[in-house]
Amino acid sequence: MTWNPFYVGDGNPRDVELGDPPPWRNFPREALHQKFQPPPGLIEAVNAALALRRPLLVTGAPGAGKSTVIEQVAAELKLGNVLRWHITSRSTLADALYRYDALGRIHAQRLEGASGSDNIAPFLHMGPLGTALLPAKRPRALLIDEIDKSDLDLPSDLLDVLERGEFEIPELARYRDDVVHVREWGSEARPPVTKGRVQCVDFPFIVMTSNGERDFPSAFLRRCIRYTMPTPTVESLRQVVAAHLEINEEQSHSVDSLIKIFVERLAAGESLAVDQLLNAVHVLTGVAAPKGEVTQNEQSDAQRIMQLVLRELSHA
Repeated sequence: MTWNPFYVGDGNPRDVELGDPPPWRNFPREALHQKFQPPPGLIEAVNAALALRRPLLVTGAPGAGKSTVIEQVAAELKLGNVLRWHITSRSTLADALYRYDALGRIHAQRLEGASGSDNIAPFLHMGPLGTALLPAKRPRALLIDEIDKSDLDLPSDLLDVLERGEFEIPELARYRDDVVHVREWGSEARPPVTKGRVQCVDFPFIVMTSNGERDFPSAFLRRCIRYTMPTPTVESLRQVVAAHLEINEEQSHSVDSLIKIFVERLAAGESLAVDQLLNAVHVLTGVAAPKGEVTQNEQSDAQRIMQLVLRELSHA
């Protein structure tokens, strides 16, 4: 955990060793399930969702670990790789179920002519939700991330699929072959789909995350197990920092100062994410850290760096 002035600003080329990145910025990304510390009540909420075969709606501030919950559950219960559906204002239920490249198929038909095989399978693949609903020996784990970013109608559109656990692919329902092998989301596996119907055998474990930026219809909420991430405390943040970074005795005072400032700013109503705190601890502790005490008002090098990495999220 060191800080070095890699960039000087004089325009002179030089060989610079950038050092090791923070553990959470190593690529390919490392799974964080072993480092996640479930807050009080979350274990019970997960078990309720698993027992009732209901989605778990987790609400909390950015960086609170909402999306890490499903990684830990999937690892502990051996549910396989987590399927991910990241929501934007343009996300639709249809895209999450399956994708069909109609133009690609028309183009292939023209190239092959009348003698072509007209195989539809290469132009279809499951979306993340569709893959989660495919019959499997073990339920799949699906993350629906930031559902509050969706179009207003999407939560309501989800209701029927979440209740019935099935859907139809019309292009396959009217296709000449009863069985078509369709590629899964994020995999080369091609399970069979019969007569265009996808019906889950065991309902997937679904975690939906929300930053609390909007309200949802009551019909949607009653079909979910709901959990709100608690406001971070000094003690809980100490555990988070210790899980991600190795803090020695010499660094503990500086780390505690950063944590207390972070909690004070949260209490004052500022919007900050826990990963910002981890960034600050990584940069501002260690042998080559910026000089100066980290305080709320002193303009030391360390203070200026802290203002960069702990900048309030609701401001540009």
